[in-house]
Amino acid sequence: MSSEDLEQTDTEARFEFKKEENSAFQSEKGLTEETIRVISEDKDEPEWMLQRRLRALRAFQEMPMPTDWPGQPDLSEVDVDEIVPYIRPDIEARGGAENWEDLPDEIQDTFDKLGIPEAEKNALSGVGAQYESEIVYQNMQEQWEEKGVIFCDMDEAVQEHEEIVREHFMTKAVPPTDNKFAALHGAIWSGGSFVYIPEGVTVNMPVQAYFRMNSEGMGQFEHTLIIAEEGAEVHYIEGCSAPKYSEFNLHSGGVEVFVGEDAHVQYSTVQNWSKNTYNLNTKRAIAEEGGRMEWVSGSMGSKATMLYPSTILKGRGSSDNHITIAFAGDGQDIDTGAKVYHNAPETKSTIESKSVAKDGGRTNYRGLVHMADGAHDSSTAVECDALMFDNDSTSDTMPYMEINESSVDVAHEATVGKIGDEDVFYLQSRGLDDDDAKQMIVSGFIEPITEELPIEYAVELNRLVELEMEGSLG
Repeated sequence: MSSEDLEQTDTEARFEFKKEENSAFQSEKGLTEETIRVISEDKDEPEWMLQRRLRALRAFQEMPMPTDWPGQPDLSEVDVDEIVPYIRPDIEARGGAENWEDLPDEIQDTFDKLGIPEAEKNALSGVGAQYESEIVYQNMQEQWEEKGVIFCDMDEAVQEHEEIVREHFMTKAVPPTDNKFAALHGAIWSGGSFVYIPEGVTVNMPVQAYFRMNSEGMGQFEHTLIIAEEGAEVHYIEGCSAPKYSEFNLHSGGVEVFVGEDAHVQYSTVQNWSKNTYNLNTKRAIAEEGGRMEWVSGSMGSKATMLYPSTILKGRGSSDNHITIAFAGDGQDIDTGAKVYHNAPETKSTIESKSVAKDGGRTNYRGLVHMADGAHDSSTAVECDALMFDNDSTSDTMPYMEINESSVDVAHEATVGKIGDEDVFYLQSRGLDDDDAKQMIVSGFIEPITEELPIEYAVELNRLVELEMEGSLG
């Protein structure tokens, strides 16, 4: 076996392994008020958080399942009554161990295989690791703690930073009434990350959280809350994976980002959910005057994904940038895109969407750009490029523009096509075989996203693409 074959086999093994379930507490299947109260009691939450959960539950029960979007993924298999919403792993330290060695052997082994400890040593300011429903490990370099940076799990933040969490948690960016799955998330959220960057502080190494679903038929509902005060900067990286089972799993996370005046937040995601997972997230940022938000997203797995990171450009001169790559293979429906609300003058946004479909997979760009009345001298540019391998695959583009201001610049461009025989032939004439030629074409196609990631993650993303092209994952 060649070194390249060994490398790809190792990458595949990192994501496809499974561990026996070993939990300290597990809720019953389904979503009831009793389940919500049990989860809140197990976490020893304050009364206000319990009440927010119960309000979200009522909103979820009142909303119909989304079915009327043209071309949306089939969600008929998603039955919340068959999902275990909360599993607390068997660890002694609630809120996450401070030392890697304090974790149970099976959890250490899981994240060792995913490369998390090594990444922490080499490329990260801080790292959090979530296993099932709770953070099991959390660490932040001392130099950033001394500057007032807070990086902890959300359950700890509710207890230790109650005032700021109560002000921001699902009140401004993602209210539970936003959509049915936001309401579901608000009712049974567990784990996730809390990141607070004080005024004027630049965290010049990425902060990462990794979310792992191990159990069959469970749901993961982590919540991420990032607050960057005036002039602050941070790059947050999120990684996700799960082994494949016969039963469906559900991931419905929530992300809220608050970008202060002249602050800069980059939120990068590399997702490799197994192909029995429904990935239904809600992510939104609010940018104040001069604030800059960047979303970098790679959706490589799941049976179906509906994911549209959005930004509200609230302050004059704020900006938003989206770079997304979606890959759909056999049996996958990856419905992704972006939303931008230009609510102030002189705001700017760019959306660059790349998608690859093969073996009958489907990709779809679904986006919204809203120019509010009074958002004069604002601009947006949307570019959607789709690449297909065969006649059985499909790719759609569904941009939606709401223009309520005349003094703005709006541009949209879309291209779609198959890998050309002449391109493959040219590379073959330079000594590459058919598979390597196609992989090189795809690697060049997705280069805009890999350029925005630290080198370790860019390499990982390219490896995942190669495995997806071979049909080796999920």
